[in-house]
Amino acid sequence: MPQTSDHRILVVDDEPNIVDVVSMALRYQGFEVASAATGQEALDQVEAFRPHLMVLDVMLPDTTGFDVAEKLGNRRADVPIVFLTARDATPDKVRGLTSGGDDYVTKPFSLEELVARIRTILRRTGRVEPETHVLAFEDIAMDEETREVTRAGEPIELTATEYRLLRYFLLNPRRVLSRAQLLDNVWEYDFGGDARVLETYVSYLRKKLDVHGPSLIHTVRGIGYALRLPR
Repeated sequence: MPQTSDHRILVVDDEPNIVDVVSMALRYQGFEVASAATGQEALDQVEAFRPHLMVLDVMLPDTTGFDVAEKLGNRRADVPIVFLTARDATPDKVRGLTSGGDDYVTKPFSLEELVARIRTILRRTGRVEPETHVLAFEDIAMDEETREVTRAGEPIELTATEYRLLRYFLLNPRRVLSRAQLLDNVWEYDFGGDARVLETYVSYLRKKLDVHGPSLIHTVRGIGYALRLPR
């Protein structure tokens, strides 16, 4: 099951399949992810996206990841870096770790190991908050120990199904969730997968939440729903 996180990860690689796989794995773990395919795009994204950590390929079309790390150091940009590369020679690893890198992962790699290394670095650099049993987005809070749900400090009474639905939204904030994902993860198709049941429960949940503030569960036409701020 995905975990919540307010951390932003920038994935920099010129191979689209690697960017897609790594980004998907990180989003599943609850990270917010942006990507870049060149060194210049990476530098621009650091300014715009403000990542808490960067997964950085060494070989890029316009420069090397080492040069990107050194430029960030010159700018005093405090961004931990995990180098991702097929170059596993010791001199390359030494240069990576001395040019501003915090870790060095060689291709092919395990996604589980990469995510674990990212979490370790975030903890080590003080970017991980203490563990909590509360899931939250904006002014919605869910205490998983007491099963209490509040919005703007006001208690909200939910049925068991509404609770599971909101919990899945809170585990995946800002992500567009397809109807199939919601049916699979909230109901596990126990009732046959009728999407009208999903629409009904989303409507119930909205009515209870929207009493205390602007609507945060939005319909994405033709796809599903997303828990996000109004645009």
